Amino acid sequence: MAKYLLLKHYRGAPASVNNVPMDQWTPEEVTAHIQYMRDFADRLVETGEFVSEQALSPEGAWVRYDGEGRPPVTDGPFAETKDVIAGWMIIDVDSYERAVELAGELSAAPGADSKPIHEWLELRPFYGVTPSVTE
Repeated sequence: MAKYLLLKHYRGAPASVNNVPMDQWTPEEVTAHIQYMRDFADRLVETGEFVSEQALSPEGAWVRYDGEGRPPVTDGPFAETKDVIAGWMIIDVDSYERAVELAGELSAAPGADSKPIHEWLELRPFYGVTPSVTE
């Protein structure tokens, strides 16, 4: 089994097909989207492929060390060009192909007008995991 991180972005990823920001969705559309993701995670729990998930607020700041005896430096809120992560899901699957299959399915979560978003999800293996890509 290999662990992969599926990253959802508020911004920074290529535009999706149904590219309507979530803050413009109706409450029913938001509820349907979240329920889709919960149902997806529940199915992966049943197959033993689910590890973890978490949603993130769009607020945040950059923080860095600024030298001995000096307070950390912060920059934020995020600049407009900053890639902002909306959340993630960690999966543990048998192959890279299975990870791609699941990412594609999660990308179909409903959005505005109850239509699939077709959002781009970032798929990353955990360090030390060598994906077995079939060509």
